[in-house]
Amino acid sequence: MAAKKAEQGLVNQWRDILAVHARTLCELDRALHRHGLGASDFEVLDVLAETAASDGGASFRIQEISERVHLSQSALSRLIGRLEKDGLVTRGMCAEDRRGVRVCLTPKGRDLHDEVLPLQRAVLTRMLAGGPGTPCD
Repeated sequence: MAAKKAEQGLVNQWRDILAVHARTLCELDRALHRHGLGASDFEVLDVLAETAASDGGASFRIQEISERVHLSQSALSRLIGRLEKDGLVTRGMCAEDRRGVRVCLTPKGRDLHDEVLPLQRAVLTRMLAGGPGTPCD
């Protein structure tokens, strides 16, 4: 009986985590939409911006980005293609491995990231720092 209660407690905790994730992702998508971005788009720009700030404009291999944003390589490649089409990132061949592709933030991408960063952080603060969450419609 106690084991069953403990197991149900874990299931409930997992469902709570999923609910917070879903509400937060929905709020991020809603807030970023007016800037032409989704939550995953912003995550890629954010990873590239953090690297550029700490490494003087370094680029990432697509596989390295996928490990940080938790998207499959194919989904990430499509997303990066859209960001490139919008002029937010550039893609180039990887010098270390000709099969690899490196991605770098453009000045336009940096400007958009800087513009929406406070908005994204405000949503995270509201949704994850104990503030009331609103369900996604």
